[in-house]
Amino acid sequence: MKAFAADPEPISILVVEDDFLIREWVADSLSEQGFAVHRAGSAAEALRILGVAAVDVLFTDINLPGAMDGMTLARRARELVPDVCVVYASARMMPEPQARVPGSIFVPKPYVPTLIGRLLADARKTATVAVPA
Repeated sequence: MKAFAADPEPISILVVEDDFLIREWVADSLSEQGFAVHRAGSAAEALRILGVAAVDVLFTDINLPGAMDGMTLARRARELVPDVCVVYASARMMPEPQARVPGSIFVPKPYVPTLIGRLLADARKTATVAVPA
């Protein structure tokens, strides 16, 4: 499998997904592609990670358990890490572009983790990739 994050300093991804099997599948695939991967099952857990770890890209499901969804998480993440790239994923909803954080990307589920790796690497390189919603 091609490593998309083959730089000396790998791209750090925070995968936020409440479905354990999907989270592990995506995180393992991204790790195999050369990314440094952090995992979180909720927005609260993701914020704790963002507070202590360097994260280049936030890859979050929109529908998360608890009081904070992925949209709110992305706004809070940008407060903590202003230059973090944000990629949203959802099978249930496609948020309006104006509701998303600036420069973010939306990926409909289901998706293929190897293609997500390519998207995340490109997003980090350009920092403002525009993908049609």
